[in-house]
Amino acid sequence: MSRWERLNGPQRIAGVDLARGLAVLGMLAAHLLWITEPFDWADATTWIAVVDGRSSILFATLAGVSIGLATGGRTPPAGEQLRKARLRLVVRAILIWLIGIFLVLTGVPVYVILPTYALLFFLAVPLLTLRTRTLLLVAAVLAVVMPVVQVAIDDLPLWQTMSGVALSRAIGWHYPFTTWIVFLLAGLGVARAGILRTSVQLWMLGAGAALALIGYGADAASAGDDADPASFAEALWTAEPHSTGLLEVIGSGGFALAVIAACLLLCHTALVWLVLPLRAVGAMPLTAYVGQLVVWWLVALAVLDRPGDLAGFRALEPFWPLAITTVVVCTVWALLVGRGPLEWVVDRSARLVADVTPRGDDLRPR
Repeated sequence: MSRWERLNGPQRIAGVDLARGLAVLGMLAAHLLWITEPFDWADATTWIAVVDGRSSILFATLAGVSIGLATGGRTPPAGEQLRKARLRLVVRAILIWLIGIFLVLTGVPVYVILPTYALLFFLAVPLLTLRTRTLLLVAAVLAVVMPVVQVAIDDLPLWQTMSGVALSRAIGWHYPFTTWIVFLLAGLGVARAGILRTSVQLWMLGAGAALALIGYGADAASAGDDADPASFAEALWTAEPHSTGLLEVIGSGGFALAVIAACLLLCHTALVWLVLPLRAVGAMPLTAYVGQLVVWWLVALAVLDRPGDLAGFRALEPFWPLAITTVVVCTVWALLVGRGPLEWVVDRSARLVADVTPRGDDLRPR
């Protein structure tokens, strides 16, 4: 009963857990399903493509939401609370980066998001004291500016060298933190706005849907242009998944906000009990994400003799077995044990460091 209360009590926000669960399973689908056609609202056969690119951006936006909720919600931390919050973020970032590097070294053929996630946690350290208006204003400005800068950065010769390839894997450059800070800022901003308020949730749903319509609509309107695919303008003016183009940042960022809001509103209804298994996955997203890739690695080694064979692994049709196993294991664990094991280790380590590290005043010689 204590585990049930932990999963469904006031200390957890069911809608945020649901959104996290969808993001984790969406990234698994993007990795393991053959997605050959771009997403098109008018063609139901392409709807599975909604997970491509959008799931990882949803995951990054939820990082900002989680940081905001863990550091005071509507009231930014100050004084000793701020010091501890910043230390905890730094420790979390280091541990998440190390876990991400381990996953990269397994050779599983996916772009691991955890190194980027870790860098976003580092970047969040000086942002904790900012208020809603400032956070959302900075997010809006960077959403327009950084895709322009990103095209230039991506064109640097560095990325074509061996050291550049190693660096890109170490920092998760497939999800470039230089632009993805926009999604963290947006998530942190809505958390500071008071994400539990229905008015904020409705505002998120409307604003997110409008941004998605603008981004994807502009991309669809320019789809027939015969621009050079290698040109600066083509790289910038696109909503293609993982392009980090201006229209993807606007459209998929808005999509993430709308999904989070829809999940929050849905969990005000009786459907909150129907989606409990998905919420259980979202209550331990790090464990679920890492567990999926570790199982992938072990199965690929045992069956294919090499983990890097993406086509061979997909041919085994592993998505549904892995997805169902993830949901079942996370639900059973949440109800019988409680917190996810990796979440417990990371949080416990962060709290221990923050609690034992003395303040600057205590470091002066006496």
